[in-house]
Amino acid sequence: MKHPLRLLLCARGLRDFGDGFVAILLPLYLVRLGFSALEIGILAGAALLGSALLTLAIGFLGVRQDHRNLLLAAAGLMTATGVALSLVDSYALLLVIAFIGSVNPSGGSASAFVPVEHAVLARETTDAERTKAFARYSLVGGLSAAGGALAAAAPELFTRMNWPELSGIKVMFVVYAMLGLISGFLYARIPSRPPLSRQVEVVKALGPSRVIVYKLAALFSLDAFAGGLLVQSLLALWLFQRFDLSLSVASLFFFWSGVLSAFSFPVAAWLSSRFGLINTMVVTHMPSSLCLILAAFAPSLPIALVLLLLRAALSQMDVPTRSSYVMAVVTEAERTAAASFTSVPRSLAALLSPALAGTFFSLSMQAAPLILCGTLKIIYDLLLLKQFHTLKPPEEH
Repeated sequence: MKHPLRLLLCARGLRDFGDGFVAILLPLYLVRLGFSALEIGILAGAALLGSALLTLAIGFLGVRQDHRNLLLAAAGLMTATGVALSLVDSYALLLVIAFIGSVNPSGGSASAFVPVEHAVLARETTDAERTKAFARYSLVGGLSAAGGALAAAAPELFTRMNWPELSGIKVMFVVYAMLGLISGFLYARIPSRPPLSRQVEVVKALGPSRVIVYKLAALFSLDAFAGGLLVQSLLALWLFQRFDLSLSVASLFFFWSGVLSAFSFPVAAWLSSRFGLINTMVVTHMPSSLCLILAAFAPSLPIALVLLLLRAALSQMDVPTRSSYVMAVVTEAERTAAASFTSVPRSLAALLSPALAGTFFSLSMQAAPLILCGTLKIIYDLLLLKQFHTLKPPEEH
C-alpha cells in the first residue's frame, strides 16, 4: 500500500473512533442536561446543516487547493469541537458548536473530511483497484467506529471511581479533541498535490459529468433523508427510551453493529466485482431496510437487537460501492467536487429528519421513525436500480 494511503487510513481510523463514541455519548449528555428528544433532534439537524455547508465549500476549493491543507483544517476543527464540547452545557452554545464544528450524529462517513479523502484515495489507486481501496478505507473506518462505540462505556467506569457521570462524558470529549490533533499530524505527512495547470484551474468544479452527478445526488438525498430519521444518536435514544437500555449494553451493541458493518465492506467489493456496483448496492440494501421495519415491531429487546444487527451486516454495503461508482463515472478533475456535491445534498436532505424523529419520540410514536426510514430506503433502492442499472463505470464494461 502506498505511503499516503497508509496515512489516510490511520487518520480515518482515529477520527471514526472518536465519532463512534461521540454519537452515543452526545444524546446521553443532552438527556442528562435535561433537554428533550425534540431539542436533541434539532441539534442533530444543526450538525448536519453545518457539515453540509462546510462540505460544499470544500467541494469548490478542492479543485484548486492542496488536499493536505484542507485535511489539516478539518482536523483542527475536530480538535476545537472536542474542546468546546468539554466546556459547554448551554443549549444555545451547543447548537452553535454542532453547526460550526465536526459533530457527527450519524457516527458514519458524513463529514467534511470525506470528499477530500475520496479524491486522494482515487488519485492514489488504479481504476481496477479503486473499489477494493474504498472497501479497505470503509473497513478501517467501520472497525474504528465500532471500537469507539465500545469506548462509549468509559463514563460508567468513571462513575465507579466516584466521578460524576457528566464529568466522565466530558473527559471523552477531550479524548475526541486529542484524536483530532493526532489526525492532523498524520495528514501533515501526506505529500502535497502537484500544482494544477492553468488550464485545469479555470475548469468548473463540475463539467461534463454534472448531469450524472445531479441525478445521483437527488437519489442519495432521498436515502439520506430516510437515514436522518435514525442516525446513530437517535437509534441510541430509541433504545434508551423503548427498552431502558444501559450505557454499557448500548455501547456493546453498537460495537458489534459496527464490526458487522465493517466486515461487510470487503464482501461488497467482492460482490461488486461479480455482479456490478449498482446491483450490489440495491440487493444488499433492501433486506436491511426490511429488518429495520421489523425491528420497530419487535416485542422484546433480544429480538430487536438481532434484527438491528442483521440490518447492520447489510445496510452499509452500499458505502464503498457508492463512493467507487461516483469516482468512476466522473473525470479526475471533477472528483473532489463530485464527492462533495453527492455528499452535501445528503446532509441537507437529512436536516429535517432528526427533528421529525424527535417529534415522533415526543408523541410516543417510537416505531414511526424506523418504519418510515425503512420504507423510504426501499423506494430509493428501486429508483436507483431503475435509473442507473444500464450506466456502468469503465471497468465494468
